Amino acid sequence: MPLPAAGRSVFSSITVKLKQMKQILLFSIIILLSISGYAKKNERPNIIFILTDDQSYGMMGCTGNEIIQTPNLDKLAGEGVLFTNAHVSSAICTPSRVSIFLGQYERKHSVNFNSSTAISEEAWQESYPVLMRKAGYYTGYIGKNHSPIGKEGYESGIIENSFDFWFASHGGVYFYPKERREIYKDAIAETQAEVLEEGVNQFLDPNARRLKGAISFLEERPSDKPFMLSLNFNIPHGATTQTMRQRATDDEIYRALYRDKEIPLPPNYIAKGDIKNPKLPVNIHHANDRQAGYNYVDTPEDMKERYILQMQCITGVDRMVGKLRETLKELELDKNTIIIFTSDHGLFMGEHGLGGKSLCYEKCTHVPMFMYHPKMKKGYKSDAQVQTIDIAPTMLSLAGAEIPKAIQGKDISAFIKDGKTKVRDYLYTENLWSTTFGNPRCEAVQTKEWKYIRYYKNNNISATEKVNLAKEYGISQRVMLYEVHPQQFAVYRNYIENPINGELPVYEELYHLAEDPHEVHNLVKKAEHKAILEELRAAWKSEITKARGEGKPKVVIHSNMKSKI
Repeated sequence: MPLPAAGRSVFSSITVKLKQMKQILLFSIIILLSISGYAKKNERPNIIFILTDDQSYGMMGCTGNEIIQTPNLDKLAGEGVLFTNAHVSSAICTPSRVSIFLGQYERKHSVNFNSSTAISEEAWQESYPVLMRKAGYYTGYIGKNHSPIGKEGYESGIIENSFDFWFASHGGVYFYPKERREIYKDAIAETQAEVLEEGVNQFLDPNARRLKGAISFLEERPSDKPFMLSLNFNIPHGATTQTMRQRATDDEIYRALYRDKEIPLPPNYIAKGDIKNPKLPVNIHHANDRQAGYNYVDTPEDMKERYILQMQCITGVDRMVGKLRETLKELELDKNTIIIFTSDHGLFMGEHGLGGKSLCYEKCTHVPMFMYHPKMKKGYKSDAQVQTIDIAPTMLSLAGAEIPKAIQGKDISAFIKDGKTKVRDYLYTENLWSTTFGNPRCEAVQTKEWKYIRYYKNNNISATEKVNLAKEYGISQRVMLYEVHPQQFAVYRNYIENPINGELPVYEELYHLAEDPHEVHNLVKKAEHKAILEELRAAWKSEITKARGEGKPKVVIHSNMKSKI
């Protein structure tokens, strides 16, 4: 029986109200889901990546140095995971830093001082800065860049435009940055760590002083986005320490700290005048062609003075890290900010009579490295074989971003989540910077207990001879020693491919690291160690093949002949 008119009116009214309630409920659910997704998105951690320059493993209190004062770094490492067996993949600035950006070995990315190449724009699209930005992170870069990108290299502007905030320079930052680099001139401070601190403050704090030189695509850091900051010191690199002048305006740290201490010589230190048997055969390592900037290792007095300057600079970095943590706490960012710390490589200080870097010895490849997560219950140490190429995939994983197949490093984020203990069976390092300055090509493969190194012919023209010719014929020494011409690309490609294709080593080394951590006793000719030698030779073949990867390198030919940097 049909409803009367009044009943139909009431029923119609109820139906309308039910539809309205359904729409309101649906809208509320959408809002709640949106808020939930928004909250989840913003639960992603902030990440600060700190990179020092030429800092060997034993240059902090937490890594065994009893003289240096690094209380803030020690505390941070103690609250996170301190890797006691971390290594770079190439122990020299440019290839190491490119490896960190791309998560690749140099044998794959193919960029070095002597390669006549730069990172291609295609390859750069799979670098951690680009991928983190695409993943929704607000990104910043402060300090030293030593990675050329695109056909114009450092002048291309590509890296500057890859970050939301840029307060950095190409090449050395130096101890007094304002005197050498235009971008820092508006800073109030005069010395490197303190100048870079001003950039960090602007990046983090919307109320901080604005620097005229800083390039920022937004007025301030968005509060609704996680951030990723790359902080790159030029410390304790010689470009910084050799420009220190102990001025009256410098902080007490840089004028007097450590000068009242008895500075011991490094283990196995040999002054130049006392070298009787060189560490490596003279036909392989042309030590007399070493860059003059490392001559401070030749005498105990000069070595100790430079060591004091290095420690002063690192203590300056330590103080800045302490202030950084205070700032994060004041801005209520400390509960969700991960901090990763390492160095681009180590540095010889006269051990075995050697100076400089690039070789595959522990003093060059073994670096300090730690990861701190505020949600960790307690810190610990790990002797896992990790490498700096692991940093890019780790940050991408922490950000919830996809890790490209081109990345060769390992995601080690589990160390700050569930205590993962193993990364790789064999750790591979290499030196392809074999130039007029005397260093040989070499590769190394190691376990936690043993290391095997192999060397190749060194037919490079002597730097000393080049300098003499430059003086005789009035040629610029910069042109003669440092300009890179496109024809060098062919030589560099041979360096990469020949060992894989059958080039034999002319010298080999085998060290029992567990008993000989300073690599004094070469055991390669000892019959009782033949089995481990053959194991590591086989591992070398496997690891170098993996490091090379497949296909052509994604590089562009680049010359520094017209560069002002």
